[in-house]
Amino acid sequence: MASIIFAYLVVYIVWGSTFFFIEKALRGFSPFVLGSIRFIIAGSMLMSYCWLRGYKLYIKSVVRDALFIGFLLLFVDMAAIIWSEQYISSAIVTILSSAAAIWFVVFDKPKWKQNFSSLPIVLGLLFGFIGVFMLFAEQLFAGDSENGQQDMKLIAMIVLILGTIGWTIGSLISKYSKERKDKEGASSEADLHVMVKTGWQMVSAGISFTIVALVSGEYARFNLDHVMLADWGAMAYLATMGSILAFGSYIWLLQHRPATEVSTYAYINPIVALILAHYFTSHHVTALQIGGLIVVLFSVMLMNWNLYRDNKKFKVFKRAKRLKKLRDMAPKSSIPRIIEISNFNSQHEKKKSRNENSI
Repeated sequence: MASIIFAYLVVYIVWGSTFFFIEKALRGFSPFVLGSIRFIIAGSMLMSYCWLRGYKLYIKSVVRDALFIGFLLLFVDMAAIIWSEQYISSAIVTILSSAAAIWFVVFDKPKWKQNFSSLPIVLGLLFGFIGVFMLFAEQLFAGDSENGQQDMKLIAMIVLILGTIGWTIGSLISKYSKERKDKEGASSEADLHVMVKTGWQMVSAGISFTIVALVSGEYARFNLDHVMLADWGAMAYLATMGSILAFGSYIWLLQHRPATEVSTYAYINPIVALILAHYFTSHHVTALQIGGLIVVLFSVMLMNWNLYRDNKKFKVFKRAKRLKKLRDMAPKSSIPRIIEISNFNSQHEKKKSRNENSI
C-alpha cells in the first residue's frame, strides 16, 4: 500500500511540477538545447538501466516504430511545450496540455460513431472547447501589449495546441499499431519491454532536439558560463524525476491499479502547476485562468465518464447507494431479504467476471 501511495504522489506532484521546472530551466538553456540535454540524459540512463536488467534492446521493426512514436510524443509535443513556456505561464501550458482529451475524441476516427453518440462525451467536447477559448481570451485581452507580447502569446498557444495534436496522433498510432499486431497474432517474443521502447522514444526525442538545436544555431550560441547552478538543478530534475521516475511510476501503477484510477493524474497535474506558478513565479494567476481550468477538467471528466461508469469501484458505490435507498423505503422485516439479494447479485457478478476472464 505504501508503494502505491508513493507512486501516486510521484505521478501527481512530479509530473505536475515538470512544467514549472521547464520554465525555470529556460533561464539558462534555450528551448531545443534544453530538450536535447534532457532527453539525451534520460534516454541514456533508461537504456543503461534496461541493459543492466538484461532486457533485449533491439528488434528492428519495434525500434523503428518506437523512434517514430517518440518523435511525435516526446519531440513534437515537448518541443511545443518548451518553446511555448518562453511566452506563457507554465500553468496555462499545463491546462492546455490536459485538454488533449479533446483531440483524442476528434482524431480517433474508428471510435467516432461510439464517441459522438454518447451525450457525456459530446458535452465534454463542447465544454473542452469553451475552456480552451476562455484561456485564449484571457491571454489575448491581458493587460500587457508592449513589444508585440500578446502576438507571441497567441502564437505560443497555437503552437502548444499543435503539439498536443501531435501527442494525440502519436498515441493513437501506438494504440492501433499494438491492436493490429495483437490481431495478427504476433508473438510476445517479437516485442521489447515497455521500458526499452520508452528508452528508444527518448533517444529519438534527444536526437531530434539535438539536430534542430544544431541547425538553428542554438548550440553555437549556447554558453555554459551563463548557466547557473539552479538551472542545472532544474535540468537534472526534469531528466531524472520527470522523465524516468514519474514515467516509471506511471507504468508501474498501470500494472497494479485500474487505468481509470491512474488517469486521475490529468486532474491533479494542472492544479499542482497552477499552485507552483502562483507562488513561485512572477505570473499572475487570474480568475479566468482558474475558471478555464475548472471547465477543462470538467470536460475531461465528461469525456471519460463512460470509463468511470464501468469501473468496478463506481459500480460498487452505485450498488451500495441503491441498497441504502431500498432500506430506507422498505419495512424493517424486508431488510434481511434485500441484503440477501444484494449479496447474491454481488457474488453473481464476481462469478461472471471470473468466467469472462477465463475465456
